[in-house]
Amino acid sequence: MIESIRLQNFRSYSDASFEFEQGVNIVVGPNASGKTNLLESILMICRGKSYRAQDADMIMHKHDWARLDAGLDETERTIKLQKTNHGAAVDKTYTIDTNDLKRLPHNKTLPVVLFEPNHLLLLTQSPDLRRGYIDDVLEQIQPSFAQLRRDYKRTLAQRNRLLKTGGLADQFFVWNVRLSEIGGQIVKHRRQFIDTHTVALNKLYNTLVETEHTIVLAYSSKITTEDYTSSMLHALERDLDKDSLRGFTSTGPHRDDLAISIDGHELALTASRGETRTIMLALKLLELESLEQARGIKPILLLDDVFSELDGARRRKLTDYLQTHQSFITTTDADIVVQHFLGNCRVIAMG
Repeated sequence: MIESIRLQNFRSYSDASFEFEQGVNIVVGPNASGKTNLLESILMICRGKSYRAQDADMIMHKHDWARLDAGLDETERTIKLQKTNHGAAVDKTYTIDTNDLKRLPHNKTLPVVLFEPNHLLLLTQSPDLRRGYIDDVLEQIQPSFAQLRRDYKRTLAQRNRLLKTGGLADQFFVWNVRLSEIGGQIVKHRRQFIDTHTVALNKLYNTLVETEHTIVLAYSSKITTEDYTSSMLHALERDLDKDSLRGFTSTGPHRDDLAISIDGHELALTASRGETRTIMLALKLLELESLEQARGIKPILLLDDVFSELDGARRRKLTDYLQTHQSFITTTDADIVVQHFLGNCRVIAMG
């Protein structure tokens, strides 16, 4: 539980402090009043990084540093951001009680689930959104997955650089092998998550709509996923000339997708607006349950201006989960939210 937080030179806050309840906290105010920035600060305290921007963007305009101080159940956490003399570079340090850290290890992060407006587009827009979603969940569940993502990104950048500078064929071998090895591990984690949680997603969706439907999650790739490493290596070698002409790597986990269907029909093509929102809500509740099971503690819930997007029935179902977790809900209209909690919430009014 986060009991309090102080923001200094963070986003739109020069110096502001907030206190929170163990249950539902409703952050109400007009647009551009800092509601989303407050949620972003909570997520940074939990995970050590923003979900939407680089560290340099966290620092208030025309300032050189920012600081977050949070009081948790029995600990204190501080994040300091300091601009350096090297362009947009920022030094970031963490302090947990009296221990200073340069990186926040997995066992020091706190599980947190964010539901924000862009997530409502996740199921129907770019595959990059779906890849990012499942990878973000895996990063919170699997201690080693964040390093896999970093290693893959670096190796992919090295191969792409070689493609653009006209490297010789034999120079690509080491990068093809390395990229395929990491890619195979990433896809293994993704597939395991999908295969393990499809049944639970169906149950959550059918509970929300109170009727029976069949939701299918499937991993979509141009290459076979049975032996992804070997298949990817073969594809990289086969398509080298094409990739050289394009200047980028056209095969791998960074090009794959998560396919979702409802009752045998592709979601993006046939689902109604209500069905799409309900599946997204079911995915978020699945994320909540998965994190709680993996980490052994209740995740914090962050809902950024999406409560009003759900109809009354979905709000009531979501309320059942919100009341059992520390939750933060932003809204421009407190009445829409407060009525669901019978006064059992804290309202934080923004300027």
